[in-house]
Amino acid sequence: MVTDANEKALGGGEPAFSPRRASGTAGRSDRFKKFIKKNGAGFIFALPVTLGLIFFTAYPLLSSLYYSFFREYTVLRDPEGFDLFYNLNRMFNDPEWIKAVTNTVIYTVVNVPLTMVLSFMLAVFLNSKVKGIGVYRVLIYLPCTMSVVVSGVAWRLLVDVDFGWMNQILNAVGLPSYSFLDKASSSMPTMIFVGLWGLGGSMVLWLSQLKNISPELYEAADLDGASSARKFFFITIPMCTPMIFYNLVMSVIASFQVFAQAATLVQGGGKENSLLFYVTKIYSEYNTCVSQGTMGYACAMAWVLFVIVACFTAIIFKSSKWVFYGGDE
Repeated sequence: MVTDANEKALGGGEPAFSPRRASGTAGRSDRFKKFIKKNGAGFIFALPVTLGLIFFTAYPLLSSLYYSFFREYTVLRDPEGFDLFYNLNRMFNDPEWIKAVTNTVIYTVVNVPLTMVLSFMLAVFLNSKVKGIGVYRVLIYLPCTMSVVVSGVAWRLLVDVDFGWMNQILNAVGLPSYSFLDKASSSMPTMIFVGLWGLGGSMVLWLSQLKNISPELYEAADLDGASSARKFFFITIPMCTPMIFYNLVMSVIASFQVFAQAATLVQGGGKENSLLFYVTKIYSEYNTCVSQGTMGYACAMAWVLFVIVACFTAIIFKSSKWVFYGGDE
């Protein structure tokens, strides 16, 4: 009777409790036990990081996307007014948002090339055989050991109109004090100059790439009578294109997310919002979320920033055929 029931249950096929099926189940169980025994320790070590990624990265990320579709949301009550395009329409008609995007693009367009060129020139110099070169390397990299907030506060004290060292130097040579951060015409150049303070980090990356260039290439060029300029443009730069690509991507991403230096140099966006950057605008909307319910608006701006950065990064990757890797023909 049991056999008949099994055959009916399986449409006349193999019985549900046949020895072959039991053997297959036991085999899968043994393989699973071996897999756990072999990789169990790895899963245990990865568990804290995985949980942290889920609760502190993935969940907030998806939550911000969800909240970006609501008209009003604060941390004190549930979101209200679901509307897919409300915050986007509000964003594109917000003069402060447009100003923040403009300032961020200007800063990126100017700061990224300056940082890359100057750090590369420093790396070329530090790669040469000069007496005391180790001291120069330490001094140039030393500003990178300071936090961005500390360096921002230090620069604000340096350019202060009343007691800043720069204005004291101007006064010592008979020139009047100058408000570097209180004028819209000079605040952005000052911010760009301060942004160059940490170019030692890029310099180290350039230096590591220069060290990896084979000396045989330069020796062969010397045998052919190549000048220093030709060796620089036809050997050094092509061999450094992977690092150019990497520095370009990372510098663009960092420039679009600039915040701490601007926040420590000026309050808010500065004179005429001349230093109102994208992340500064997001932060200001976040600060008013309790009183004005703008958390959803801030989340929408954050996701638009993600799209902008992703588009710029995709363009850079798409146009990366100029990058030369050692194995390329």
